[in-house]
Amino acid sequence: MSTLTEVASGYQAGRTLPLRVELVRQLKRRRTLVMGAVLAVLPFVLLIAFAVGGDPGARGDRVTLMDTATASGANFAAVSLFVSAGFLLVIPVALFCGDTVASEASWSSLRYLLAAPVPRARLLWSKLVVALGLSLAAMVLLPLVALAAGTAAYGWGPLRIPTGGALDTGTAAQRLLVAVAYIFVSQLVTAALAFWLSTVTDAPLGAVGGAVGLTIVGNVLDAVTALGHWRDFLPAHWQFAWADAVQPTPEWSGMIQGAALSVTYALVLFALAFRTFSRKDVVS
Repeated sequence: MSTLTEVASGYQAGRTLPLRVELVRQLKRRRTLVMGAVLAVLPFVLLIAFAVGGDPGARGDRVTLMDTATASGANFAAVSLFVSAGFLLVIPVALFCGDTVASEASWSSLRYLLAAPVPRARLLWSKLVVALGLSLAAMVLLPLVALAAGTAAYGWGPLRIPTGGALDTGTAAQRLLVAVAYIFVSQLVTAALAFWLSTVTDAPLGAVGGAVGLTIVGNVLDAVTALGHWRDFLPAHWQFAWADAVQPTPEWSGMIQGAALSVTYALVLFALAFRTFSRKDVVS
């Protein structure tokens, strides 16, 4: 009885489910390793595509970012971000945030975590921080591998701007860092949507698929020009605003609007997730 009393008196809710424990658990999961491998392999797939297809810059008078892919390692990293930001980077965000709580429910381990006892808010915070951390790591991994692979293939040099001019390597690195940060912020809507769905359903695939599906719907709606200014309220409308950062004179207005919209939607959805989970009857 004295042992139980000592344990109870020394209990601290803030020390339950430490971040390092949750991080190690998620890093060991197969889906984390597979997603990391996919993102690391993508730049090499693009290298092969450019090698087979020839010089992309020799196909017309109008030069786009894609046409400058083989100009330097920095250009190749920028192109890798461009081709993946719209959809590929949505998948790891939805996977890490949508699978985190629902997977525990599907394994019937969620109720045991709460009985440990881990407070519900503490459990959600631990899982959310780790999920967002893994999402950010995925977004950093892709351009890093692309920069290394592109430098090995095309050499280290300035970032060539499609509209003319170039950014020196130091400035290019800073601008690409800004681009990655903006892409992460713009994906917070998908992260929050997936996390909320993860607290609603016991099916991880439903949470992940629902977040990806609604993100695709947002992209489709943004393509409907008849919506006019209503598209400004769609996060998808601002997803490529980061391209304004890789200009000789960066333009910040689009990124500011996109970031503000994404953070606003994300905060509402995160709050909804905590509210839903706090009132949920956990039976699995």
